[in-house]
Amino acid sequence: MVSRVVPFRDLYPFRSQYLTLSGWKYHYVDEGSGDALVMLHGNPTWSFYYRALIAAFSPTHRVVAPDHVGCGLSDKPQTYTYTLAQHINNLEALLDTLKLERLTLFLHDWGGPIGMGYALRHPERVKRFVVFNTAAFPASRIPLRINVCKLPGFGALAVRGLNAFAGLAPAMACAKRERMSTAVKAAYLAPYDSYAHRVAILRFVQDIPMRPSHPTYRLLAEIGRGLALFEDHPMLIIWGAQDWCFTTDFLKEWQARFPKAEVRLVPDAGHYVVEDAHERIIPWVREFLSKHPIA
Repeated sequence: MVSRVVPFRDLYPFRSQYLTLSGWKYHYVDEGSGDALVMLHGNPTWSFYYRALIAAFSPTHRVVAPDHVGCGLSDKPQTYTYTLAQHINNLEALLDTLKLERLTLFLHDWGGPIGMGYALRHPERVKRFVVFNTAAFPASRIPLRINVCKLPGFGALAVRGLNAFAGLAPAMACAKRERMSTAVKAAYLAPYDSYAHRVAILRFVQDIPMRPSHPTYRLLAEIGRGLALFEDHPMLIIWGAQDWCFTTDFLKEWQARFPKAEVRLVPDAGHYVVEDAHERIIPWVREFLSKHPIA
């Protein structure tokens, strides 16, 4: 079941492409040519989040932006292994199919552990990182409003039934309310327009590992330990300071692990930092890519 966002193609004018994985359609956009920029979204967004960056960089680079299975324009199977490991598997299958090398990974929210998990499987392919408000290591806390969505029974009611996660995200994730226009908000929410279509949103929340007994904890911890492999890779960290979920404590952890990284703190941006500040972000990214060409 592929959600449609035809009314919003003026905001998202990219050609949809699909890779079939175990019978399910995995949606992605693949625009431009040159060194590949792979842009990975989180929960509850989709590749629409990167639309300004796709438009800005596709004239000079090959920009690939997938929708994780269950998200965006990808299929939303009701019975599926919605885990970090499976999302990494899916990304690996896509990038293998596209035969991409010399990658720059753009990471936001769940895109952080998914992308870093892929990077650790194929370190020879990944050359640079652009990091937005994310984590790729275990955390000791999550906000109460997310934690309650993990509760059995209540989580399904709140996230899938009442749309309390995706539905509230546009207002809570942008610091600049004017950025979340009626049309933009509608486009973010269009793929998640029913109980069935919100299955992955809940599964992502349930897959947040808060203790070692959680099935995903071991993998996330392994990814966290493996980050040291990339400490000398060029990295640009762009952080929305008004993020109530990925606070600046997470930024400090990234800086401790990557002391050579270039950091741009955006005081007037929230979790959807690209939505809040893409006019500033595009020149920063362009300068970063220019300063660190892939040999």
